[in-house]
Amino acid sequence: MGHEVAQSKTTGVSPANGVLPGMKLFAGNANRELALRVADYLGIQLGRLTSTKFSDGEIRIMVDESARGNDVFLLQPTCAPVNDSLMELLIMIDAFRRASARRINVVMPYYGYARQDKKIKPREPVTARLVADLITVAGANRVVCIDLHTEQIMGFFSMPGDHLYAGPIIGRWMIEQGYQEEDIVVVSPDVAGVSRARSLAEMLKAPIAIIAKRRPEPNKVDIIEIIGDVQGKKCVMIDDMIDTGGSIIQGAEALLKRGATEVVASCTHAVFSGNASQRLQDSPISKVIALDTIPIGSEKMFSKLTILPSAPLIGEAIRRIHLNESVSELFDKWR
Repeated sequence: MGHEVAQSKTTGVSPANGVLPGMKLFAGNANRELALRVADYLGIQLGRLTSTKFSDGEIRIMVDESARGNDVFLLQPTCAPVNDSLMELLIMIDAFRRASARRINVVMPYYGYARQDKKIKPREPVTARLVADLITVAGANRVVCIDLHTEQIMGFFSMPGDHLYAGPIIGRWMIEQGYQEEDIVVVSPDVAGVSRARSLAEMLKAPIAIIAKRRPEPNKVDIIEIIGDVQGKKCVMIDDMIDTGGSIIQGAEALLKRGATEVVASCTHAVFSGNASQRLQDSPISKVIALDTIPIGSEKMFSKLTILPSAPLIGEAIRRIHLNESVSELFDKWR
């Protein structure tokens, strides 16, 4: 089935110019295509690195060029297969630490294991903190993430970090598509996402609504109430990720029952587990907007899906970090 890939003009940043001496960008296997696009934005070649497996499944990393004294950026979202992606990242960090890199910057467009960020029930782990500890102990000096499941995760790191927001990319695309002129309302699919929805609503000059829900168990949602007026409105839902699609689809159905005329869903991370793509295609949602922080294979593509590029945002953040320029200035009008 077809899908739409938007052009980079929606990102609001311009390609980097000139040479970036002393900086190298490397990538694992999790999203090499994105890393190539980031390297192209920066005007550099992606560093040479070999990642294979031993016969028993252990990951083997070989850095095929010198990294001594360099400001090294490792691009690796910890997406599916999550455990392989995470372990590959940790081994890459160790390899570059032993290769005498001056600074190791971990760029994680998608932070896996983020949903368990606090202890709710007895004997539960806090996996978001565990992953942060693993990255720290492995030898990273800085971490860069896009739209963490909760912002408190940045506090789990004892090193400097940058939290990037994809909302402005989504907002600019919607303005270009004329959504700012529509009778719309921005909807947060849960109470935790109100800040994200409010920022997008300010960009689009629209009101917000909130879906109050509870989760009796993982990937199960009970909608309790919708706060805000959606009668006769086009609703734009925004979330950090879409996993199985159940939560966003149930939210869309509830909005339509309350009188919404149309529901558009947007997210940063298109996890799309299981048959999520087919469920979204068959749902009453008219369009799904997502970024390419996670590789979206052909089997997960569907006609309602529009993919927005994240490489200019990531590339600009990397350029600013290397040159010791402000990263937060990219989001002055967002937060």
